[in-house]
Amino acid sequence: MTAADTRSPPFSVILLAGGSGERAALGVPKQQAMLAGRPILNWSFDAFIAHPGCQHVVLVGGPETQTLVSDHTRLLRAPAGASRRLSVASGLSVLGSVPDNGAVLVHDSARPGITPAVIDRLMTALGNDRTGAMPVLPVADTLITQHDDLAGSVVDRSAIARVQTPQAFRIGALRSAHSNWVGAEPTDDAQMVRVGGGTIALVAGEASLHKLTWAEDLAILHALLNIKDEPMAEMRTAIGQGYDVHRLVPGKPMWLCGVEIAHSHGLSGHSDADVALHALTDAILGALAEGDIGQHFPPSDAQWRGAASHRFVRFAAARVAKRGGIIDHVDITIIAEAPKVGPHRDTMRAAVAEMLGIPIGHVSVKATTTEGLGFAGRREGIAAQAIAAVRLPV
Repeated sequence: MTAADTRSPPFSVILLAGGSGERAALGVPKQQAMLAGRPILNWSFDAFIAHPGCQHVVLVGGPETQTLVSDHTRLLRAPAGASRRLSVASGLSVLGSVPDNGAVLVHDSARPGITPAVIDRLMTALGNDRTGAMPVLPVADTLITQHDDLAGSVVDRSAIARVQTPQAFRIGALRSAHSNWVGAEPTDDAQMVRVGGGTIALVAGEASLHKLTWAEDLAILHALLNIKDEPMAEMRTAIGQGYDVHRLVPGKPMWLCGVEIAHSHGLSGHSDADVALHALTDAILGALAEGDIGQHFPPSDAQWRGAASHRFVRFAAARVAKRGGIIDHVDITIIAEAPKVGPHRDTMRAAVAEMLGIPIGHVSVKATTTEGLGFAGRREGIAAQAIAAVRLPV
């Protein structure tokens, strides 16, 4: 099938993006990590939406993850559960209008390399009177049992396969499997459907569906997805500027550039009041001519109370990526008498670079005082300025 083939069997998608991704140690949930300028989550979402058979995509995740994907006519949203099983159940609850014989794909957003070919193979297999279908890869390595630090017997790998997602199901069978499940948490939905008596067809998986589990998997995904850091043609440079001020108050943590700094005072604000990241967010949004931080994250909205400000920066970066742009360089100036920024400068640069998915050499953080003048000189507050240079398609 091709993207223009309107005869593609219809299906819905439950896109799981609620995990913490602690093993990856990326500083953020792995679905929010940047891959070639786009959040990992968006790779899967865009691939499904582009497929002609896709009717709906249910994004299952927390508020922070939900901000990474803009509203779309086929996008539905559901809160993440405390486990993978409960997150899938949350997604199913949103698809109540889909009849039991309808098809649903369940996909882990940490596998960004979804292709139309995999989707088509799953839908073809599901049409052969099967309850479900899933992609698998053969095991290439020799497998053995182990006993402490000693090798045991060789395991016959011909009867073993590596399971990937997305997994396709008749939604009625998946609903029944979730309603009747008892016992330990399952590792995937195919396991649940098989326990309920369903049959799962196997189709050829793809290496591109490699799962982001460890930090080094990002480099592997770059290679598998053939990502090249080549300049884009027909680009224009856009410059954005941001400025923000927050009052200093006792008894609050001090956050600057996503780094907590020990200090006698912190900054007052609706979120964590990271004045530097607020200025940076406005600079990026300014380069896009898409308003300011208050327009997208109004203080009147209770969900942003106490929110970590890196969420706003990642949102702005995702907006750049959605338009096919590149963040070339950012420059942040913190205006304060105290605390000293110098000892934390490189940590701050690294934190901002990770948020934006750009090299640390493309991030500048510096500080200055007002020589005792004004509110900053009187240590009543801290100000920050930021400039962002962004390339956008013409």
